[in-house]
Amino acid sequence: MQQIAVLGLGIMGSGIARNLLKAGYAVTVYNRTPGKAQPLLEVGAKWAGSPREAAADADVVISMVGDDAASRAMWLGEHGALNAMRADAIGVEASTLSVEWVRALHRLADSRGLAFVDAPVTGSKVAAANGTLTFLVGAQPDVLERARPVLERCSATILHLGPPTSGAIFKLINNMMAAVHIAALGEGVAMADKAGLDSGVVMQALGIGAASSPVVKMKLDHIARRDHTDTHFALRWMHKDVTYALQLADELGVAAPTAALTRELLRMAMQRGLGDQDLSALTEVVRG
Repeated sequence: MQQIAVLGLGIMGSGIARNLLKAGYAVTVYNRTPGKAQPLLEVGAKWAGSPREAAADADVVISMVGDDAASRAMWLGEHGALNAMRADAIGVEASTLSVEWVRALHRLADSRGLAFVDAPVTGSKVAAANGTLTFLVGAQPDVLERARPVLERCSATILHLGPPTSGAIFKLINNMMAAVHIAALGEGVAMADKAGLDSGVVMQALGIGAASSPVVKMKLDHIARRDHTDTHFALRWMHKDVTYALQLADELGVAAPTAALTRELLRMAMQRGLGDQDLSALTEVVRG
């Protein structure tokens, strides 16, 4: 039986760990706040006191955390996973991180002779729970094939974007575009509100019209009810992702003015105390 370590037990990490347990893997988990592990321990996961402890016997180590700082804490230092991984183990960084850090992480793994994959995910908390996430992978083909059987157990789709860092690059592009969609949706809904249009018909039209998209459809119910407390993707994490995407745009020499404006709207929403609510709360900035 393969041993899997899952580091980070937020919405996505918990879903990944639970689906790997269902698939029959032996799963060891670590989280900075131990309480989040309890539901997984009750269905067979093993607790580790540090990332290093979790990774010591693992065939595959998967990290799913919030930002670069949290990822560094999982992989590096005396208690980090990299120092404990076996030579034949595979590291998978499934978090949405800056390309600069993912690039450095690949170099660090390579210097230790370790196989490594950047594989950020797309999908809601429902997809995480159901094992239907999409992995956006940056890796050498042979490394991906070694990791694929494990990734398949918690996903519906695995897209190989190219060599190391390719998955991280595309994930930032994807999230940047999704944030812009929601910002534009907020402006459109605000105009419809002010014009006195029937909100139910407006939401119906937005769900089927040319301006729709999967992320727009996903958020329409929240926006119609103006209730953003059922958090599928916290607004503060999107602020972080768009910030990382703008750093990448600068590196590539690509102008990204709509993303820059969207980041400012996200910042304004956070100042209003909406950071832990769903991304759909971004629309409240312009709806007033």
